[in-house]
Amino acid sequence: MRGKKPVNKAWGGRFSEATDKFVTRFTASVTFDQRLYKQDIRGSLAHAHMLHEVELINDDEFRQINTGLASILEDIERGLFEWSVELEDVHMNIEAALTAKIGEAGKKLHTGRSRNDQVATDIRLWLRDEIANIHVQLVRLQNGLLDLAEREAATIMPGFTHLQTAQPVTFGHHMMAWFEMLDRDKGRLQDCLKRLNRSPLGAAALAGTTFPIDRELTASLLDFDGPTANSLDSVSDRDFAIEFCAFASLLMTHLSRASEELILWTSAQFSFIDLPDRFCTGSSIMPQKKNPDVPELVRGKTGRVYGHLMGLLTLMKGQPLAYNKDNQEDKEPLFDAVDTVRDCLRAFADMIPAIQVKADNMREAALRGYSTATDLADYLVNRGIAFRDAHEVVGKAVAFGIDHNKDLAELSLAQLRAFNPSIQEDVFAVLTLEGSVSSRNHVGGTAPEQVKKAVAVARAVQALEN
Repeated sequence: MRGKKPVNKAWGGRFSEATDKFVTRFTASVTFDQRLYKQDIRGSLAHAHMLHEVELINDDEFRQINTGLASILEDIERGLFEWSVELEDVHMNIEAALTAKIGEAGKKLHTGRSRNDQVATDIRLWLRDEIANIHVQLVRLQNGLLDLAEREAATIMPGFTHLQTAQPVTFGHHMMAWFEMLDRDKGRLQDCLKRLNRSPLGAAALAGTTFPIDRELTASLLDFDGPTANSLDSVSDRDFAIEFCAFASLLMTHLSRASEELILWTSAQFSFIDLPDRFCTGSSIMPQKKNPDVPELVRGKTGRVYGHLMGLLTLMKGQPLAYNKDNQEDKEPLFDAVDTVRDCLRAFADMIPAIQVKADNMREAALRGYSTATDLADYLVNRGIAFRDAHEVVGKAVAFGIDHNKDLAELSLAQLRAFNPSIQEDVFAVLTLEGSVSSRNHVGGTAPEQVKKAVAVARAVQALEN
């Protein structure tokens, strides 16, 4: 025996019983997709404009739709709009409210479109807006790094490989390494936007529509570069969401690497920098603790963004064309990836300019670990000794220094000459930390002069791009 006829369902004409209450809740998306309301209304306004231009609605209907949607937007932003799970999603909630406000004209708005192309359009519009916000935070962080790099262009610190002291570098040079990572991220974000910025509106359910719509017009009204080329692909494509999450994952990788270094540098064992109290927390039991919670959280949140990328890839991998209900699962991971990236960038952009550098501690650490050993090898090569032979000579000198608890610069000339007679008094100029970093005076090198040039070039590019 069949149940009662469903009520308040835009698609209910073919059904003879109401949807199960649990199924209604289970399949509804309005609890999370309501955040698309601005984009949904904007898309509807553009669609109404096009319907009016092609004479599918008249002047009065067009006016009523515009007025009604403006009223609904105001109600939502004032917190007066009542969202209904029974109406499933943001689109049907707004359409039902519009019809309730203006009557028959509201029912005509959906002419020539489907929820399939509508939601694809809404998500693209929303993500485009969020990419603009993320770009602002990314540039703000880059500018903070440029200021810090310029300020600390000559501040010497140990450079590491395998987390072992390798060669002296400058803190400014290290900050510019972070800048370069983020600059590649910025390029990926801009590249993602190029493929995102096409309008699916007008693809309808999957095959287009029989109505004389103008897709170029709606694309232009919504500031897209043009309409998408294939109706099947238009409604089923979520590459743009996956591509954004791929960008987000790489960005978070870079922020996580920077976070790890900040965490190490603030530890008592390194003590290279200090973070202001406003970016740290304490311990409930150990009164001396000052924990770098902001970089630790950024490092931790990286995993959830990776998870969203893998979730979206898995979501799409088995879907036949065209739209499937599976795609309802695209929004929550995308929304959370966007929120996470934006917040992490904001935290870093606020924190980086406030870093307090402990230059003396960095210098002292650079003096340990024989960080100028390669400079001594280069010195010998410049005196005609093959590099492999020079490498062996310096290795023996380092072993001698370890045995006597002395850095290479602390050995006497006679002690150094015992390893190779080519060593002269001028060797001490290359064994100093300042001499080491200054000698690497080429594009991409750690010399303070090069760091300042890199900052100037980056600022000039930033000015052109932004």
